[in-house]
Amino acid sequence: MMAQKYEQLADEIINDIGGKDNISFFTHCVTRLRFNVKDQSKVNMDAIKKLPGALGAQWQNGQLQVIIGQDVADAYELVCKKNDLKMEEAVKENLDAKTDEKKGFKGILDKFFDGISGSLTPLIPALIGCGMIKVILIFMDMAGVAADSGTYQLLSFAGDAGFYFLPIMVGAFAAKKFGMNMAVGMVLGGMLIYPTFASGVAAGTAYNFLGLPVYGTSYSSTIFPVILACAVAAPIERFFGKHSPAILRSVLEPLLTILVMIPLTYCALGPVGSFLGQYLSAFILWLYNTIGFIGVALLAAFMPFIIMTGMHGAFVPYLMQMLTVSPLYEPIFFPALIISNIDQGIAALVVALKTKNEDIKSTGLSTSVTAVVAGVTEPAMYGINLKYKTPMYGAMIGSAIGGAVAGLLKTAIYAFAGASSIIALPLFVSADKPNNFVFMLVAVAVGAVATFVATWFLYKEEQK
Repeated sequence: MMAQKYEQLADEIINDIGGKDNISFFTHCVTRLRFNVKDQSKVNMDAIKKLPGALGAQWQNGQLQVIIGQDVADAYELVCKKNDLKMEEAVKENLDAKTDEKKGFKGILDKFFDGISGSLTPLIPALIGCGMIKVILIFMDMAGVAADSGTYQLLSFAGDAGFYFLPIMVGAFAAKKFGMNMAVGMVLGGMLIYPTFASGVAAGTAYNFLGLPVYGTSYSSTIFPVILACAVAAPIERFFGKHSPAILRSVLEPLLTILVMIPLTYCALGPVGSFLGQYLSAFILWLYNTIGFIGVALLAAFMPFIIMTGMHGAFVPYLMQMLTVSPLYEPIFFPALIISNIDQGIAALVVALKTKNEDIKSTGLSTSVTAVVAGVTEPAMYGINLKYKTPMYGAMIGSAIGGAVAGLLKTAIYAFAGASSIIALPLFVSADKPNNFVFMLVAVAVGAVATFVATWFLYKEEQK
């Protein structure tokens, strides 16, 4: 059934993009197919937007994003199958291809965000699963389950594993993204969290490499250090691969790459990445403490446009740092995102209740459920709220009010959320802050009611 929905899209989209040879990178995130192409002029955007199953298409940071919704994995698999692409080939970047790259600062910024996104997006399902296990542990604590019981300990091991070993996992996908051997990327991540190094740093041991001092810090759960390491290691690996004798390449390429990366990673790139993550989180927390609830309100109100441009992906490194390193909670982005997503669904629901058009009613009801329950807002935004404009205004008003309440009550999420919807609300449960969950429920309820009322008065049937 789902395959039939995307049959025509899978048959035509590659041709509309300019053919398989025009694709240098192809993957998907939670709601979108993502293509990096060699020649953007060959892409027929109008045709892509009209494909059945495509909710829209846009360029973001030099990448073509085709908005599908929560069934994007099914569409991705069918596109691969129909066009004779193996799944692993679909996400392999052709580093030798000449692409139409933007120059200057904008081009560098595009590459920066594209590199981070490509390194982290494949890990999100694992982080969601581990985050939800941590929620189960919180409920077990509240229920009085002994922390030394076998079940509790094994759940704890599984919940912590995805975050403690994050540098190794990020190293694998960062290596794939930058075009180097994935195993070498994992080694670079493993170097940073090697138990003896980690315990030595904790004990105050001063390490050095050939006299070069090593900055002593914990890299567990970090992401920036290993991404930087892989970005630098990729061209180094290619250099050694190109200049090594063919008979010795399999030995010299990884050996020399790792040898060069040991001082670079421990003495320079690791510390730079660590500082970057720390200061990014510190800056956003400073901003939050300076403007308080106003910041959460504004972020919630304008979140739909952040999502539409794909810039919500730029927050992932910040979220990783906040939830896995310090301070182990996040009070700004996730509260705003969850409130905004739910309110998009509420606005679409109001349209469904007010309209007499059966097609609009059906679309409004189905997209409302998708947004409120699954946190996938593109169907509601493109199918109803943006189309009729006033529902979007109503959702923005309600989200601003709900976000302000969340900011005033200082709500925060305590684990990485997958579906940013009502399903994510248990992640606000905290033993240290018992009222946090209730406060978030209040903020969500206030935002939903405000959205319902505002949209009810703003939306008029004749605007269809």
